[in-house]
Amino acid sequence: MLFNSLSFLIFFPVVITLYFLTPQKWRWLLLLAASYFFYMSWRPAYIFLILISTGIDYFAGRRMGQLSEKRDRRKYLILSLVVNLGLLAVFKYFNFFNDSIQTVLNSAGIGWYIPRFELLLPVGISFYTFQTLSYSIDVYRGTTKPEKHLGIFALYVAFWPQLVAGPIERSSQLLPQFRRHVDFDYDRVRGGLMRMLWGFFMKLVIADRLAVYVNAVYNHPHEYSGLPIVVATFFFAFQIYCDFAGYTNIAIGSAKVMGFDLMENFKRPYFSQSIPEFWHRWHISLSSWFRDYVNI
Repeated sequence: MLFNSLSFLIFFPVVITLYFLTPQKWRWLLLLAASYFFYMSWRPAYIFLILISTGIDYFAGRRMGQLSEKRDRRKYLILSLVVNLGLLAVFKYFNFFNDSIQTVLNSAGIGWYIPRFELLLPVGISFYTFQTLSYSIDVYRGTTKPEKHLGIFALYVAFWPQLVAGPIERSSQLLPQFRRHVDFDYDRVRGGLMRMLWGFFMKLVIADRLAVYVNAVYNHPHEYSGLPIVVATFFFAFQIYCDFAGYTNIAIGSAKVMGFDLMENFKRPYFSQSIPEFWHRWHISLSSWFRDYVNI
């Protein structure tokens, strides 16, 4: 299900209405069911990928929480890394590397006969993989306590507003919010809806309109030269920004309506004065994820 679809226009008001009618102690169950339905609307079978990641990381987190020494916790962290990155590698990157190796070896006269995997790329697999890995790493480091409630942990992995395109949340920020009591607040709901409206404007009015010209030029490069290519490239920069940032604004707004605070993911990146500053403003949740869990 995409945000800019008729299905979402039905899904969103139904879920929001049921959310505020449901007692606080059962809202996690409603949100989890809605999140799984949201994801399964693409391809139901791929829900098993989320369930595998959820089960492995819940088990690894609970086991690491029972061990005081890092060296004892390491094998459970490795289990989480291998399973999650393995699924990501198979479904997202196997064909890319397989095709690249085949091209290089065939050009050298060496046969390469490993076939492609004809698999549909699971939507949002990178986002929920990085999100659940951050939990495992934090538990391993001892900066986050293991989540004992399997349902709430499953909701953390699959929370529908940010499941498809982020932002990638930290467990220390998002998990406590699932236990926070939230009443209907007109100003907060209005603010969330306005944020969603701005996101829809960026996506549907700006990004999708720019894409008409960009696609016409980029799909037929031999028919264009000079200024049209320059204009298409300029438009493309704003197309990808408004597409991605628009989708993020819808996610943040949707969560805000229900009383959840998601991190900002874009801060006027094209006003940056250097490349490092750009990456502090573009897809902030991902760049900060690599800083915290890869670089450090």
